[in-house]
Amino acid sequence: MTDTNRLNALEVALNNELKEREFYLKNAERTANPLGQAMFRQIADDELEHYQRLKELHEKWSRDERWPDTLPLSVQGTRIKDTLESVIRDVADMPPGDDDDLAALRVAIEFESKGEAFYRALRDQAEEAGIKSFFDLLAGIEREHYLALTKAEEFLLDPAAYYTATERPGLDGA
Repeated sequence: MTDTNRLNALEVALNNELKEREFYLKNAERTANPLGQAMFRQIADDELEHYQRLKELHEKWSRDERWPDTLPLSVQGTRIKDTLESVIRDVADMPPGDDDDLAALRVAIEFESKGEAFYRALRDQAEEAGIKSFFDLLAGIEREHYLALTKAEEFLLDPAAYYTATERPGLDGA
């Protein structure tokens, strides 16, 4: 991957992370569903951190005109799975999702799927181990977002089926 392509890819990633954060914050405010609120806020926080790390990387690279050797290429993991599980566990009377909630979840699922593919492609094009590992981490976090959002969609569509699948009921023959 050439330096120009790499810098262009970072600019695309910066724009995507910012656009997605705005989407998540808007939908966290819009929905009355506690699950949607919590998940959208958590992912918005994750996207802000991604944006900040990518911006640091972009600024250092633009200033030095080369990929930085010293920038710590790390981001925190996500707590999205914990957020999903705790809200479902703790909210006794979860209101059903409405069509707008489901539409927002589906847009978010598409964002995260595309983000994962984008970061994996950047990882695969990189030659340096640190760069590979940085983009692999971002791709993994996008994957976790995707999985949690699909679980939230399943829950909003059919809570009873979600509980049946996640609680692993069994028949004891008694």
